[in-house]
Amino acid sequence: MGCILKGGGGLYSRVVVGAVLLAAGSGSRIGHRPKCLLELGGVPLIRRTLIALSGAGVDELVVVTGHHAAQIEPLVQDFPVTLVRNPDPDAGQTSSQRLGLAALTGRLDAVVVALADQPLLGAADITALIGAWKKRPEGTDVVFPQVGGQRGNPVIFSAAVREAVLAGGPDFGARQWQDAHPGRVAPMVTDNRRYRVDIDTAEDLERFARDTGHVLRWPQPA
Repeated sequence: MGCILKGGGGLYSRVVVGAVLLAAGSGSRIGHRPKCLLELGGVPLIRRTLIALSGAGVDELVVVTGHHAAQIEPLVQDFPVTLVRNPDPDAGQTSSQRLGLAALTGRLDAVVVALADQPLLGAADITALIGAWKKRPEGTDVVFPQVGGQRGNPVIFSAAVREAVLAGGPDFGARQWQDAHPGRVAPMVTDNRRYRVDIDTAEDLERFARDTGHVLRWPQPA
């Protein structure tokens, strides 16, 4: 954890954060279409999420694609990201997560794992999660948002968890680590429902429009 000078000459610690953005799914429950390319205000969700992560000061970004990679990758190549393509995305989200964690190259204090289909997340939400990480109870290695008693996303965890996941087997990811070490996991209790809103089905699209007044639209063919 590096230190930088404050205006008055004192020192404070700066947390170096990497992020893995998962965008490898097939969208099987929404017609086998890439959910992350749904547009809100004309901006694809994956770009909105990258803007949020960048705006929160994340130092290194990895995007994992798989299904629909040929459609997704051109839309993120102008961001300073590392692109990783999962050759077997049907192996599940854990396989994509592990590929993304392995592609991070920097000396990091913490890692955010985010989903590419959360339409309402902004930089302030990521900043709040990183802030909760900085204030986490002693002995905590994972912090996740908890809304109304339910888990949300993204999740943030220590470099030690990243190393443990990568040292584990192919089916071992951050969730399996948490199951094995519940005492080192802490919720960020919040009423911010943006952490809970994601899109999986056509019904989710309808609910989103009804609840927010905003419409998510599929991209139009060029």
